[in-house]
Amino acid sequence: MHFTDLKAWQKALLLVERIYMISQKFPPDERFGLTSQIRRASASVVANIAEGFGRFTYDDKANRYTIARGECTEVQAFLYIARQLQFVDPKEIKPALILAEEVQKILSGLIHSCKKKSNS
Repeated sequence: MHFTDLKAWQKALLLVERIYMISQKFPPDERFGLTSQIRRASASVVANIAEGFGRFTYDDKANRYTIARGECTEVQAFLYIARQLQFVDPKEIKPALILAEEVQKILSGLIHSCKKKSNS
């Protein structure tokens, strides 16, 4: 098995793609602000899932998956900010919010599973 086989990683990669599409519509003066932050946060979700997969202990895995889940929440917060500032149509943001929530749920399952295996 490879980290790219993880459902969490696959969905997170789709989230990155969606975030890049959405953030292209942000104002040019946000290039080093919100655009950069939301893109980095979404990429961090994917990277931390991969890193967690590559860790040897279940505690280390759970830690990386927890970080990825936090980054996913950060992406959601940035989406709400973009919506509040009217950078994009709310209809365009909704699918990304739903996808982020799906990733969080999958990560929660991975975290729970790793902690359970670590304690046994």
